[in-house]
Amino acid sequence: MTAVDHSPHLHSVLAGLSQKPGVYRLLDGGGAVLYVGKARNLKRRVSSYFRARRLDGKTLALTAKVADIAVTVTHSETEALLLEQSLIKRERPPYNVVLRDDKSYPYIQLTAAEDFPRLSFHRGARRKKASYFGPYPSASAVRESLNILQKLFRLRQCDDSFFKNRSRPCLQHQIQRCSAPCVGLIEREAYGRDVALGVLFLKGRGSQVLEAFKRNMQSAAERLDFERAARYRDQIAQLQRVQEQQHIQAPEGDVDLFAVVDAGGQACIQALFIRSGRMIGQRAWFPRNELGVAEADLLGAFLSQFYLGGAERDMPKTIIPSLPIEDGPVLAAVLQERLGRRVELAAAVRGQRARWRQLALENAAASLSAYLADKRNLFARLVGLQEALGLEELPERLECFDISHTAGEATVAACVVFNRDGPLKSHYRRFNIKGAVPGDDYGAMEQALRRRYTRLRETEQALPDVLVVDGGKGQASRAQAVLKELQVEGVQVLGVAKGFGRKPGLERFFVQGGELPLSPHSAAFHLLQHIRDEAHRFAVTGHRQRRTKQRRRSALDDVPGVGAKRRRGLLTHFGGLAALKGASVEEIAKAPGISRRLAEQVFGVLHAG
Repeated sequence: MTAVDHSPHLHSVLAGLSQKPGVYRLLDGGGAVLYVGKARNLKRRVSSYFRARRLDGKTLALTAKVADIAVTVTHSETEALLLEQSLIKRERPPYNVVLRDDKSYPYIQLTAAEDFPRLSFHRGARRKKASYFGPYPSASAVRESLNILQKLFRLRQCDDSFFKNRSRPCLQHQIQRCSAPCVGLIEREAYGRDVALGVLFLKGRGSQVLEAFKRNMQSAAERLDFERAARYRDQIAQLQRVQEQQHIQAPEGDVDLFAVVDAGGQACIQALFIRSGRMIGQRAWFPRNELGVAEADLLGAFLSQFYLGGAERDMPKTIIPSLPIEDGPVLAAVLQERLGRRVELAAAVRGQRARWRQLALENAAASLSAYLADKRNLFARLVGLQEALGLEELPERLECFDISHTAGEATVAACVVFNRDGPLKSHYRRFNIKGAVPGDDYGAMEQALRRRYTRLRETEQALPDVLVVDGGKGQASRAQAVLKELQVEGVQVLGVAKGFGRKPGLERFFVQGGELPLSPHSAAFHLLQHIRDEAHRFAVTGHRQRRTKQRRRSALDDVPGVGAKRRRGLLTHFGGLAALKGASVEEIAKAPGISRRLAEQVFGVLHAG
């Protein structure tokens, strides 16, 4: 490999570098930052980039663009690490491993001002008059926890305007997810006890909650209040099932595990988040690795940004990487200084922790395999949609609704479902719209959404991360109103309006707050086109089937007591509907299986009007 001919300016900069710790920035000819790094010895580390015989092709491509070097000397490696992360976050250099994860994390919020506190999904600034639990690694983890809390403690999750204007219990009470404090079906003191148990559960003290349920059941049985005792019995069984599902063979432990897997130049970093011995969520990242650094160095750079990049984190007691990290002791020291307590960073683990780490590695390999499989194009589109909508995590499930009819006749609403593998056709659904004004697409969409998400809530099925409705700003607003009424939270609603002349590529997209600008050449645009077109195809097919069925409908369908078998018998006996209409009551009564009374009904229907 031949040496790279660098400018006299670079040679003089390299010659004058300090041997102290610090941060360096490699700059291009326009002064833009190409790469930010830290070093224990600035002179040794920066000079290594320009020893051509030791460099691979990717690093040579970087150094060929370098026109200047800026350095900042620090007192220690700890200072260098903090400054490096600050500069990476601010500059986002193209050759660094950049973690695109600086948005706020979700919490569970418990209001404190009301007689009947509310549990809800929360993201953003926190108020003083409320309690917060988290942060959780993803919105889906919050939704799962809220779902468990509803089943165990029947605490309300509706907003205050909905709560204050009820005259009868809502759907959540009917499916035993709320004790209906809105209409006085539970006293404030009893509701307060349920809230206290819910708080204990959120703090990871499930064993105390279980003991409280057992005491309450025994007390109710002694009072001969067997209905209440049975309810506590069901809560005990439900809590035991939850604990069996969530605990990973350990009674305690607050651990974040990170595993890295690299294949063909593409890397995946998988995280498992465990609190009080139970997994509360997992997540995969696919970081950019422009310089092709080793897995351990990639994971080290990632962890530094993850914990020091500015986003609020629920810090565990232990961080377990799948490989030893060179800067691990420095990172642990920084975290200890910030938190005022020890944070263990341990790569050498045994027993249960080793099994957790293996689980993280297996999940990382599976995630990377999915990323590199035939669905790569779809995965890139999902990533594009995530970035366009500013979502905290990659959308796992998308649902799209479309309405089809002919001048208001035989209206059908269709719902199609996409996941990371593409169309999930076993989850597709159609809805025959009933009672809506012919041609009223808003009313038809509202009916379909209400039926769909009422059923999903009742049967505890998965909710979408993104809900797409065919229509503009109005349809998106109507969908948001339906979800709010049904107390469905954490779902991003997006409306797709046809462009001028209904030409593909001119569509407009609407979210809460206004129009979403998307380039017709972007991955997100293509994904939304794909799911909208699939929903349209499925809706049109259903509409045509329903319309054909209605137009083939016989007048005999309206005769009580004449089913499919008797209908076929009549038409066969007379040779067709025209001959049947010309027959008398006596002649109709001679047909097999037709009584005199039924013959009179058939004659009356055929000659009505």
